[in-house]
Order: sequence, then structure tokens, then C-alpha cells
Amino acid sequence: MCDDYAGYKASFTQGVTEIGCAAHARRKFFELQASTKSAVAKQAMKFFGELYEIEREVHGLTMQQRLAIRQHKARPVADALHAWMVAHRLRATDGTALARALDYSLKRWTALTRYIDDGQLPIDNNWVENQIRPIALGRSNWLFAGSLRAGQRAAAVMSLIQSAKLNGLDPYAYLKDVLQRLPTHKARLVGELLPHRWTPG
Repeated sequence: MCDDYAGYKASFTQGVTEIGCAAHARRKFFELQASTKSAVAKQAMKFFGELYEIEREVHGLTMQQRLAIRQHKARPVADALHAWMVAHRLRATDGTALARALDYSLKRWTALTRYIDDGQLPIDNNWVENQIRPIALGRSNWLFAGSLRAGQRAAAVMSLIQSAKLNGLDPYAYLKDVLQRLPTHKARLVGELLPHRWTPG
């Protein structure tokens, strides 16, 4: 699941399936509405709002239940949104903010609606983006880590901390235990200390 970053494109020709992020598509219309008070953008926001309301309804359900409800409720809304976008794109002038917002969704429509046909997929990438937000916000503070090697070490430590959190561990307790065990731990068994394999010593 990704935005329109060009770096991902090559992987889609090598067997990787693209999943579109509805939050990125919605944001184009949100920004348009905020800057121009566009009635068209406002209507797009209502469509996206309906899709997100369905996602609130299916939150916590099983994969099969999510799939059934999405097929029954989200598919008609998505189809209506697509038809609405196509109609407005025919009237929008190329190069305008509205045309760009419509094109963003229309060009990746299949990817944006894949979640409807798969109960295990989310509608957007917000959860992952929220996990990496502290790192993204801190980037300017870390421009001067001292050296390339120091930056690489900082990245490794931050990866370990986030991995520990994802595995339900207390990062402080995890790192404290690992650092105490490392001097006597066999190098060939260091994989045992990774967050997803670690057990308290």
C-alpha cells in the first residue's frame, strides 16, 4: 500500500500487487476544498466519508465479515464515486487542481478499491504512517548525527525500538536485557535477540 512515489513503480512489474491508500486520494480533495471551497471537492469528501463510515462499522470484525459488508455496502459507494469522478473529469480543464485531484484517483482506481475485495486489507495506510511519524518529524533534528556511521547506528536502534513496540514489548526492558546479554551471547545465535524472537533472560 503506497502513495504515488515513483520508487515503488518498478516493483509492480515484478509481481508486487499495488494497494492504493484512500487517505492520499481523499487528501487531494480535502486540500482543494480547503483552498478553493470547491463544491465538487466537497461532494468527493462526502463519498469518501461514506466509505470510511463503512470501515468504522467493520472494525474489529473477522476478515470474512469485513469482506461481506464491504462487498454489500462499500462496492456500490465506490462504483458511484468512480462514475461521478469520470463525469466530472470530462468537464474539468486539464492542469487545474480539480483535474489533478480526479486524475490521482482515476489513474489508480483498481489499486484504491482492492481493499473491497480482500477483508484483510485496510482502506488506507494511516496506521503505518502514524507509526513512522515520530521518525519523520525528527528528521531535521537528526541531520547532524556526527557521521554516516553514527546515522546508520541511530537508524538501527530506532528500528529495534519500533520493532519491539510492534511485538508488544517494552522497548526499555528489551534493550536493557539485550545489551546485558550481548557480551556473552554467541554471535551465531544473535538472531534469537531480535524483537520477534526475544524472550526475557
